[in-house]
Amino acid sequence: MSSRSPRRFLAKELSTAAAAYQAAVVIPHCAECARPCCRLDVLVLELEWKQLKALWQLDESRSAFDRRLSSGRGPVEIRAGNGLYYAHRKVCPAYDESCGSCRVYGQEHKPAGCSDFPVYEDGGSVIADLRCEAVDLEGLTAWLASAVGPEFRFEQSPDREFPFLVTLSVQRVSGAAGGNRRLR
Repeated sequence: MSSRSPRRFLAKELSTAAAAYQAAVVIPHCAECARPCCRLDVLVLELEWKQLKALWQLDESRSAFDRRLSSGRGPVEIRAGNGLYYAHRKVCPAYDESCGSCRVYGQEHKPAGCSDFPVYEDGGSVIADLRCEAVDLEGLTAWLASAVGPEFRFEQSPDREFPFLVTLSVQRVSGAAGGNRRLR
């Protein structure tokens, strides 16, 4: 086993724990959220063409849409860049405000950012976006700690430019047994 394998296992375990936290804590709160992220007031939704076409129910080609967008005749909430599209400041068309839920949840054209927000694993750490009112940093840290075990601890560090983004870095407790511990 290479020295990088335990890190990969830990990253996978963190990713699984972050997803489980979202399923158990964040998603159930969405229907009663005071500031649903799907309204795209504060958040920007990153989309691939296939997703944009499905969500906005476009029946034109990508090149025709791009021409229309660049001429200022496209949806005002959409911007193009780096081969992707970004939606902001208008409710996502997949959001059903009557019940506070997503109509494309679990479908292939649901954007990855929607699944990752507000808690996700990135490079062996977990990122928590505190703009989501359902995220309880203390509760999340406890959830992650129970997933990885007592030989690890978490350090919280807010992003300097965007303090609502908090990185939870995992560190092995010095002298902790468990080098041979099999990660779940």
